[in-house]
Amino acid sequence: MSNTTRLKFATVDTTGFFTALKKNVDQYFLEHNLSKKANGLMVFKTVFFFGGIWVLYGLILSQAYSLPLMLLFSMLMGFFMAAAAFNISHDSLHGAYSSKDWVNTLLSYSFSILGANRSVWLVSHNIVHHTYTNIEEHDEDLVVAPGLVRLTKGGKKAPIQKFQHYYAFLLYGFASLSWVFRKDYVKIFQDKIGQHETKHYTTWDYIELFLFKAIHYVIFIVIPFIVLDITWWQFLIGFVALHFAMGLTLGLVFQLAHVVEDTEFPEPNEQGNIEDAWAVHQMKTTANFARKSFLATFICGGLNYQVEHHLFPKVCHIHYPAIAPIVKATAEKYGVPYLESETFIGALHSHYKVLKKFSAEAA
Repeated sequence: MSNTTRLKFATVDTTGFFTALKKNVDQYFLEHNLSKKANGLMVFKTVFFFGGIWVLYGLILSQAYSLPLMLLFSMLMGFFMAAAAFNISHDSLHGAYSSKDWVNTLLSYSFSILGANRSVWLVSHNIVHHTYTNIEEHDEDLVVAPGLVRLTKGGKKAPIQKFQHYYAFLLYGFASLSWVFRKDYVKIFQDKIGQHETKHYTTWDYIELFLFKAIHYVIFIVIPFIVLDITWWQFLIGFVALHFAMGLTLGLVFQLAHVVEDTEFPEPNEQGNIEDAWAVHQMKTTANFARKSFLATFICGGLNYQVEHHLFPKVCHIHYPAIAPIVKATAEKYGVPYLESETFIGALHSHYKVLKKFSAEAA
């Protein structure tokens, strides 16, 4: 089917699943007298991850440590940058951090400081990915290094892909470098992302792209290069190491949410119809991992609870561990799948098997 066809989900959820689920989740917040937005733990995480970035930045610029330690600090800073994007930027971009729009907007600019672009993300992720999850030619999150990594049966085949289950993880490490220097510039000038037209960008959106990219470059390239008493190639190693740690963390978490063995890749018919209602579609295309691990949840910003996030993107992720049993029980009651891997390693192995499956097809 052409990607110019407008997709339509079933307008009626014949299972009754989402109507019942919304009622059950709303009842939970009402009974416990809780806001669906950030709480004290969320504020702590904000300070911890954002603060950690700048503490590590300061330690590197101080030059009080050996080069191997500075390299370690760079990689750790990349990890903290990914965690800050997961925990704070992501929630605020969904309007899930605060009930006050100005707070969400202010915090969402952290995403641009970290090297990405909030305006492009609001379209490519909030609208396109969250609507057309795992639908080929519409969900561009399925496009990873075209020609090198194939994640869907309709993806272009290439002989080298028979080895993709070995090298794909290495390529994930370069995801943030692509984001910082290429991806946003390309997407903001595209007429469409998937089927969604992007002609609505304002003059400020374009100014914001170049302004915040410049700010990022000054903070993470110009200042360190000027201040640090190291050679250009030593700086380059540290810069790439930072982004490799950041990119690998980002890439793995996003892939484990949608490209594992049990997730589906639904195909619309010639009229552009998806047989399921939107919520049921999300349940079939999205998977959790390690949801009983406090550490995984703390680091991933609740993205290991991807099922809950796709159903309730405007609820702060700090509440996902509490509402997950409600989602699972309701899904079981209404005969809707609830996909999950018990551990991070289990999800990683499942993703590896998907890569290997498509590598065999390429071979």
